[in-house]
Amino acid sequence: MDAIKGSLDQILLQTTASWAHIVAKYSPQKIEFVGTLLAQVLTFWLPSICYMLLEVVAPSFSERHKIQPAPKQPTPREIARCFMVVVQNQIIASILHLTLLSAASHAGLKSTYRIETSLPGPIEILRDVFLSLLMREALFYYSHRILHIPSLYIPIHKKHHRFTAPIALAAQFAHPIEHIFANTLPITLPPQLLGSHIVTFWIFLAYELVNTATVHSGYDFFWHKARAHDLHHEKFNLNYGSLGLLDWVHGTDKLKKHRTV
Repeated sequence: MDAIKGSLDQILLQTTASWAHIVAKYSPQKIEFVGTLLAQVLTFWLPSICYMLLEVVAPSFSERHKIQPAPKQPTPREIARCFMVVVQNQIIASILHLTLLSAASHAGLKSTYRIETSLPGPIEILRDVFLSLLMREALFYYSHRILHIPSLYIPIHKKHHRFTAPIALAAQFAHPIEHIFANTLPITLPPQLLGSHIVTFWIFLAYELVNTATVHSGYDFFWHKARAHDLHHEKFNLNYGSLGLLDWVHGTDKLKKHRTV
């Protein structure tokens, strides 16, 4: 046990030293942008591609766990279209991120997240992630439900619902307005409002990206996480939230035939 503790302490010291070196060497803007982009690649693109390749590398396992039947699954052409739209959305979000960072730099602001040589402690991380989860649930639930109002659904949100049997990559298959206001801001704003450390934000971002890839994957493993959102894509008028908390509060966790929003 002492040897394990000693190894963990050594890893922590090395990690802290490496982080302090990064903060000293690079600007806050560069740290925020590159770290956030790297988190997206590792925790959204990589899991999404793994989910999508599952039916190729393990077809029998994939077939057993697919929620919806083969006839409803997207075609290769639809998947290729999805890929291009997601790339486009990420480029738009990255350009917007760079623009905001540049504007903040010219205004004399460093970052809306805390970027300092010390790393956040575990209690601080757990606290901020928990509060961010609750705040994100509210922001996502209400923005998502607003997008189901007919006047907004047809020009904006209908694009996302083209996948009635979703795939992981389709989590970000959306109109650019939806991607910014319903996908991106509900994740980035809570840690900013809390004044969270940038590393805490990356941990929260990583969780949310893995989670959204999983709930859109179309597979029923990982405690059936995808079933609720898969049903939303199939029926359209329930399960608007992420945690299910506000769906329970508003009664949108059950299918109702005449609900319109």
